[in-house]
Amino acid sequence: MRLPRALALAMAVTVLAGPAHAQGLLPEDFFAAPIDPSAPTAVEAEELVFDSVRNEIMARGDVVLRVSGYTLSGERLVYRRADGEMELVGNVIVIDPAGNRSHSDRLSLTDGLKRTVLDSMTLTATDGARITADSAEFDKVLSSILINASYAPCGECISPSGKRIGWSISAARIVQNSEDNSITLEQPSIALLGVPVAWLPYLWLPDLSNQSLDGIPRPSLAYSEEIGVKAEVPFTVYSSRDTSVILSPTLLSGQGFLMGAEWIQRFDRGLFNIKASGLYQFNKMAFSFPDAQRDWRGAVQAAGEFRPVEDWTVGAAYSVFTDSAYFADYLLDPKRSAVNEVYATHLTDDTYVDARIQQFNLLGNTTDQKRDQQGIALPNVQVARTFTLPNGGGRVEVEGRLLVMSRAADSSTTVNGIPYDYGYAGNRAHGMAQASWQNQWIAGGAVVTPFLGVRLDAASYDGNSGLASAPAAQTLLSATPIAALDVRYPMAAYGGGVTHLIEPIGQIVYRGASSTAPGITNEDSQSLVFDDTNVFSYNRFTGIDRQETGLRLNVGGRYLATLDDGSYLELLGGQSFQLAGDNAFALANRQQVGVGSGLENAASYAVLGAYGSLADTLNAGGKLQIDTSSLAVSRAGLGVSYGQDGWSGALNYGFAAATPATGNDRDMHEIGVELSVPVAEYWTVSSNAYWDIASGSYLQIGGGAAYNDGYLAVSGAITRTGPTHNSPNDLRATASFKLLAPAGLGLGYSGAVPLAGWLQ
Repeated sequence: MRLPRALALAMAVTVLAGPAHAQGLLPEDFFAAPIDPSAPTAVEAEELVFDSVRNEIMARGDVVLRVSGYTLSGERLVYRRADGEMELVGNVIVIDPAGNRSHSDRLSLTDGLKRTVLDSMTLTATDGARITADSAEFDKVLSSILINASYAPCGECISPSGKRIGWSISAARIVQNSEDNSITLEQPSIALLGVPVAWLPYLWLPDLSNQSLDGIPRPSLAYSEEIGVKAEVPFTVYSSRDTSVILSPTLLSGQGFLMGAEWIQRFDRGLFNIKASGLYQFNKMAFSFPDAQRDWRGAVQAAGEFRPVEDWTVGAAYSVFTDSAYFADYLLDPKRSAVNEVYATHLTDDTYVDARIQQFNLLGNTTDQKRDQQGIALPNVQVARTFTLPNGGGRVEVEGRLLVMSRAADSSTTVNGIPYDYGYAGNRAHGMAQASWQNQWIAGGAVVTPFLGVRLDAASYDGNSGLASAPAAQTLLSATPIAALDVRYPMAAYGGGVTHLIEPIGQIVYRGASSTAPGITNEDSQSLVFDDTNVFSYNRFTGIDRQETGLRLNVGGRYLATLDDGSYLELLGGQSFQLAGDNAFALANRQQVGVGSGLENAASYAVLGAYGSLADTLNAGGKLQIDTSSLAVSRAGLGVSYGQDGWSGALNYGFAAATPATGNDRDMHEIGVELSVPVAEYWTVSSNAYWDIASGSYLQIGGGAAYNDGYLAVSGAITRTGPTHNSPNDLRATASFKLLAPAGLGLGYSGAVPLAGWLQ
């Protein structure tokens, strides 16, 4: 065989152009070096670019070609499709099979050499991922076609010690459409640690950059005492750019055969999916819940979302099922079945609009009476808009909320003798609109932020509750002027490699509300925890149905120490004082909001938050709530974690004093440790133990093992809970795996299997 004509010509040009340098550098047999036709052909580059305007394909960044035993390298490889020219440009080096080396600035590739380069490609991305193919084509509709191709995010997928790592995907044919970034794979298979584990006849992925691999169906194994062993093997029976159909046959050792099917339909501006599943139960009396004791059980779930115009999203979700316990009993994903809704959302940098009609489905072993206690929102609307005034005039914020609720039955309970009303039967509506202005001024080193606003409320309730504690039928109109002043005086100092920031904070807030209950009933303001995150808030209620009133003073401060290596310590704390007017947190209410929070007192509890990090290996955070009248700790929490070189550990501590006024008659007092130790390359073992200090018994113990090479993560563990746990005396196994890639892919699956039934 002879050296390709273009290559020989280029070398001849190199010799003629520089005889002084070539003399004595090229061996006599340079042009007659032996050629190995069986040697592999490959192209490596950091980046592959298709320029549709110039009709060029370019590989650039450390380009290396290996052809018939020759190695050619350069800065970029250019293929001009119009005239069929291919050039290697920039610091071109040619090494022949005998090891001889030649340099030039440019080398033209023609004829068979060009075809050979295109027909055997190895592209190495900057993140280390590698794509190989026997042949590649780039057509006029901006699509790339790779034959017998494979993708491996871990490159060669060999660890420094020579072990197989990571995962890869191979396919007989891969077609990538550059217009919509969709990818079609024919006969794809996936390999873990070099071993093929799954195969599909056909797969279409709308966009890998959006982690579409998350939609690939995966088999699962689970167990419960009522259904026995559950083995689900879903598979795609049809897939295209617009449509996917997935069947999910499932065998149940205790109940027979469950069949599921899902239809996914895609459009240019959205998609919808319909999923149905059902079975005939072999042993319906295995369930204690009466609604579950039927021959046939199943569900239909539908959801869709579309973007009709820019910045707007509209959608709907609706589910019907034979009984509310179906999903939990058969370990199925309820997805959005807890809420049937129709919605529209608008989102830009300065505007937010969200409007929904919602029906709330209470899932699990719930009776019709319980389900009737769930309200229907007709509608639930939120609006917010921000305006920045010119010439440093500050910022104006406008927000609104409308919540109309309809409930068929009252929802109430008693906890250790303390009554709770969660919702009242009947129809009620509450609309709120608020406009505010604030600006920031610097005065003598102090940062002064004035705030002015007004809030308008309109509410009505028809009084159809059967509870004596419920409010009577009424209509309420109110206006609330709001004024606040936030003053901070930051002081900074640097010394010894540490930057210190000390910032005293003072706030005075006035809310001239005529009512602390502008929503009449309370649907969205039923939870409250007072800590360092809201000590400097103007209104600490979580929703619009309740609001603070009167004149309040909030005082405290912040300290931040930052080291040159990034380590830091931050302290934030304060206290709130009711100076005048009604204290909304001290008013009796059947939702017990504010009771035991520390805000019901004229001088609130003092709160402190502490957070820190040392060399990015040791991290800690803690919270403290102190009753200043008795100096007793009412709440405390601490978390410390360490991680470096595969070693990791954590210490967690929590305390909450009993609050009999809320029905909580025992302290919560717990401590726990977690530890992970590397035992081999990519392998770690872990354990955890938690102790209930208040009851003197263990709360949870467990342990497991995990493998993680940066591309493939697999773990398994067994956990046992104690008698005072939220799920007491529960023994279960958990397992998970995840496929990772440097681009951000995190495809995974995890599940838990109760073991108590297996051990009986």
